[in-house]
Amino acid sequence: MLPGGKNMKDLMKQAQKMQADMMKQQEELENQIFSASAGGGMVKVEMNGRHEVTSIKIEPQAVDPDDVEMLEDLILAALQEVGNKVSEASNDAMGKLTGGMKIPGLF
Repeated sequence: MLPGGKNMKDLMKQAQKMQADMMKQQEELENQIFSASAGGGMVKVEMNGRHEVTSIKIEPQAVDPDDVEMLEDLILAALQEVGNKVSEASNDAMGKLTGGMKIPGLF
């Protein structure tokens, strides 16, 4: 018997359940769509939970041939924001499953 009255079989079952729950949570996260915008909505970006960009929308007035750098900055800002949202959602989801413990190799 291990501390707390648990035996190895119980611990293995608990670990398998946690692994199944994490896989389910990861799959749900990967299929979720996140969005962000920059420049007051001039540039909008959507990304799935696998950090794959699924959509970029650019308002016509954001396209100024004399100021391409502004458009590049808006796209970059929207991409960074949506990437941060995906990472934050992933960390939150895994934190709930692990009780906030950082388990090496999981994320």
